[in-house]
Amino acid sequence: MTPTDSTAIDHAHPAELPASYWQAARRGASGHCPRCGGGELFRKWLKPVDRCRACGQDWTLARADDIPAYIAIFATGHLLAPLMIMLILDFDMSSWAASAIIIPLATVMVLLGLQPTKGAVIALQWWLGMLGFKRERPDTTPLPDRK
Repeated sequence: MTPTDSTAIDHAHPAELPASYWQAARRGASGHCPRCGGGELFRKWLKPVDRCRACGQDWTLARADDIPAYIAIFATGHLLAPLMIMLILDFDMSSWAASAIIIPLATVMVLLGLQPTKGAVIALQWWLGMLGFKRERPDTTPLPDRK
């Protein structure tokens, strides 16, 4: 494999496993490999790469299905509900006018939330060792004293 090949693996830098699920989720939500944080997780908007170019992790096992959409819609609804109430009750806006603001805003929020949510869901699957992923944890055993 050549260094310019997108499937080439960087063996010079071993993978630094995340210390917690939350670190793996942050990596996944930011579009990076949850395992090493070095490679990209997505090759297209919602399509994961086959393998991480940095650590070689196989991401073809990931099956997030509809969970990211459910989470993005749930979060958007809970964030926009107070705004809807405020627009209609406090500003005495008609339902049509409030809808003209809320519907485009909700659409944008859901679309922007899908990829980070999918990255966090894939990180969860990897962290828990689901769907054929190998459950990996950083080595936390203390080093022996050298006296």
